[in-house]
Amino acid sequence: MSTFKPLKTLTSRRQVLKAGLAALTLSGMSQAIAKDEPLKTSNGHSKPKAKKSGGKRVVVLDPGHGGIDTGAIGRNGSKEKHVVLAIAKNVRSILRNHGIDARLTRSGDTFIPLYDRVEIAHKHGADLFMSIHADGFTNPKAAGASVFALSNRGASSAMAKYLSERENRADEVAGKKATDKDHLLQQVLFDLVQTDTIKNSLTLGSHILKKIKPVHKLHSRNTEQAAFVVLKSPSVPSVLVE
Repeated sequence: MSTFKPLKTLTSRRQVLKAGLAALTLSGMSQAIAKDEPLKTSNGHSKPKAKKSGGKRVVVLDPGHGGIDTGAIGRNGSKEKHVVLAIAKNVRSILRNHGIDARLTRSGDTFIPLYDRVEIAHKHGADLFMSIHADGFTNPKAAGASVFALSNRGASSAMAKYLSERENRADEVAGKKATDKDHLLQQVLFDLVQTDTIKNSLTLGSHILKKIKPVHKLHSRNTEQAAFVVLKSPSVPSVLVE
């Protein structure tokens, strides 16, 4: 896997997202998957994997929000849904140029329910899943990048709790309600497979944070955890980059 030259310090969140996230993510993900070793469940078995064309690793990128759900609105009227879609497409392009089969949960301005985003990752046989957001916070002075993983024991901080609750309300914007149609997702939260997946997600988050730290301010030095619906895959390591 190719390495990247050090990036110059980026002065704004948009700069680090649009100019640096793709390279940083690739570097972080490379450490997580470069060994080409299957992830293990608690009973020692490899997690099921879908067949992939050419044997490439599959990374599913999830641009948050979309359609009627605009996400956060910037000072100059920019909409989060457009910003994160542009970022995701840039990340996809760079990942593909480095031999990774990168795919998007949405490629246009469309609304996709949260559980459907998880199902898309499963459909593609994803090895890793990353949801991309550029949200606001109650404290206007809050700044810096954060990485989140799923928690089945409550949020790791007030910020993580606030953001997870905010993101989990996305379906309500479009008049959607969480359903039990995917019974697997509803039942695995305390399963051993889910526990191992969370551990792998935390490892992935740590790799990404290490790559962001030298070039951009971090809001939290550790991978935060909360009950993000979009991260509730039973077998795919998943993180949300904010």
